[in-house]
Amino acid sequence: MTLLWKLLRSHLSVAQTLGFALAGLVGMTVVLTALQAYRDVIPVFEGPDSFAEGDYLVLSKRVGTLQAIGIGNSDFTPEELEELRAQPFVREVGVFTPADYRVKGSVSAGGVGFSTYLFFESVPDGFLDVETDAWRFAEGDREIPIVIPRNYLNLYNFGFARSQGLPQISEGLFRRVTLGVEISGRGRSEHFRGRIVGLSNRLNTILVPESFIRWSNERFGSGAAAKGPSRVIVETEGPADEAVAAYLGRKGYEAEGGGPDDGRAARFVRLAAAGVAGVGLVFSVMSFYILMLSIFLLLQKNGRKLETLLLIGYRPARVALPYGLLTLGLNFAVLCGALVAVWAIRMRYLPLLETMQEGYVPAGAGLTVLCGVGLALLLTALNGAAIRRKIGALERMRK
Repeated sequence: MTLLWKLLRSHLSVAQTLGFALAGLVGMTVVLTALQAYRDVIPVFEGPDSFAEGDYLVLSKRVGTLQAIGIGNSDFTPEELEELRAQPFVREVGVFTPADYRVKGSVSAGGVGFSTYLFFESVPDGFLDVETDAWRFAEGDREIPIVIPRNYLNLYNFGFARSQGLPQISEGLFRRVTLGVEISGRGRSEHFRGRIVGLSNRLNTILVPESFIRWSNERFGSGAAAKGPSRVIVETEGPADEAVAAYLGRKGYEAEGGGPDDGRAARFVRLAAAGVAGVGLVFSVMSFYILMLSIFLLLQKNGRKLETLLLIGYRPARVALPYGLLTLGLNFAVLCGALVAVWAIRMRYLPLLETMQEGYVPAGAGLTVLCGVGLALLLTALNGAAIRRKIGALERMRK
């Protein structure tokens, strides 16, 4: 074995080795970075508080002239809801339940009080994009959990506050604000405390728990809420599908928000990650061929000496072993370098992702390491098979 290693070192080219290592490092880094970045980015698109989460559409009917003058209504009938649920692109349908009474909210800050009339709605909890343990209400509670659209805070900070010379409010401070809520209807009036427990990117309405809406509508409502819902939220397979747009146009439904754009954005991330990974695989294949070329040149230079070794009794597997160990060492050296590069790149983009989603938790790196080890082993196995074939060809020529 010592003789074989001396033979290998005497003809080993540093330039060839560095060429393989560079190509392999670039390829492995690109592949593993694409995989890790995709797994880190996708929670921003598909997490519960995502700006492009899932595929959700808020649907309502177009308000025409007849509805504007009080003739007819824009509510969804039970038959229309069943037809909507039966569509192949629909996963689930939820209805908005509005508050059927007058709501007045007030808040005071720095000795200055503000008050305005509000509206409350609720949706099934499964459609809420805010995770909080405080999302509950029981009869007798005097505090109402509230979810506010995130764009309300943005409108205040970048519109109203700037124009009126008022201080801007951070999200954390906004959640500490307690609202005075006055509810009146059916000759009754009661005061509650409203506590903001989350900000929604998906739903552009003031949300309270369904349990509160049911209780308060029974106590304060006039009965108008017993009519059909005027808005529904739909979880779809993919709102960017032309079939969805065609169906909405045919039925005269309008979709709120940027659901189609969000679906396209998530698909674009997947395609971009696949494209980058594809480029990395190309570099990996190039490094494989560079290494094979280097090994074959070594075998060609050592051809006569290898034939002599075979002639004096060395088995082909033993002759091929040093070359196989060389490829194994090089591939795993490249893997270690690639993992370090992935870690360094990841430390640069993770702070940006954390600013895009509250409570963001990055994906683990275990799958990336596992894929890197698998790729290194695959390349080593392919290199080893090619080396053994070459040594076997020398053995056959000798015979």
